[in-house]
Amino acid sequence: MNWPLTTERLNLQPYEITQAERVSELAGDKAVAATTFVPHPYTLEDAQNWIRTHKEWIKEGKAYPMAMVLKSTNELVGTMTLRVDHKHKKGELAYWVGRTYWGKGYASEAAARMVQYGFETLNLHRIWSAAMSENPASTRVMQKVGLSYEGKLKGDIYHWGEYKDIDVYGMTAPDYLK
Repeated sequence: MNWPLTTERLNLQPYEITQAERVSELAGDKAVAATTFVPHPYTLEDAQNWIRTHKEWIKEGKAYPMAMVLKSTNELVGTMTLRVDHKHKKGELAYWVGRTYWGKGYASEAAARMVQYGFETLNLHRIWSAAMSENPASTRVMQKVGLSYEGKLKGDIYHWGEYKDIDVYGMTAPDYLK
């Protein structure tokens, strides 16, 4: 694959180890971790270790963790990942956006491009995503890119001392092609 995947305002491209410090700043924000699956605290070492796994994941087609980078300033604003299950030809969309970039539509823009990549390039049959029920911004991203609500997983994860509900959204290739 030739990277980056592009959108109107973003380049979605594999991470460089030089971005680890910025990743730990953005993902390490307690507000980001509060309603996502990002661990907290999130250290520089955590970011470096995570980025070091990417090359192999991409080569094997297991996951495509992409840095969401503003075309205009080359700033890292977040992550858009597609994790692939080849046996079932499905992908899981996972993402986070740095707090200073919330509400600007970057996640929706990147998710739409990643969904396109999943269906048109990887020929997936299904793409799905999940978010904590208390994270309406994340569920709006899923809705904006055409994923449909499939259900609530009650008390599915243990997060910061309590069980949280998860909302699941998905789309199949025939729905995408409509």
